[in-house]
Amino acid sequence: MNIHIRNENAGDFAPIHRVTDLAFRDAPHTDHTEQFIVDALRWNEVLTISRVAESDGEVVGHVAVSPVTIADGAVGWFGLGPISVLPELQGQGIGSKLMKSVLADLEARGAAGCVVLGDPGYYGRFGFKVVEGLILSGVPAEYFQAKSFDGHFPKGEVVYHEAFSAQS
Repeated sequence: MNIHIRNENAGDFAPIHRVTDLAFRDAPHTDHTEQFIVDALRWNEVLTISRVAESDGEVVGHVAVSPVTIADGAVGWFGLGPISVLPELQGQGIGSKLMKSVLADLEARGAAGCVVLGDPGYYGRFGFKVVEGLILSGVPAEYFQAKSFDGHFPKGEVVYHEAFSAQS
């Protein structure tokens, strides 16, 4: 399968919504609002990076990156997610290509680091790790991880944009 990673364009909004909905439809540990979160991030103009994976002209994956605030005042930190791949194509490296693309982009932009909420086994492959003192309220600590591009990690509570509370 030939996968092309590129920035989203206006024609991708509906396919991204669909891919995200399908990717999380049967996932455990979710309230199934990820597609609404991506839409709300876009409407609020806080999508720092929004990339699609395309195969034969069809959007088959997507990743969103947006700024986060951290209680200690650290700047240049971003939240990765949601990241979505069509269920029938998961496990074929599409998510990994999306991850590598956005992490390289963040580092090239001079970002300090990135946080993610998700499976430590998956995200650990990309250099994410649990950082003592870096907290996302209401989630088990082992699922909230960070990757620093400059070797320094902030401390305190992390807050994502209010778009992450979108329900529809």
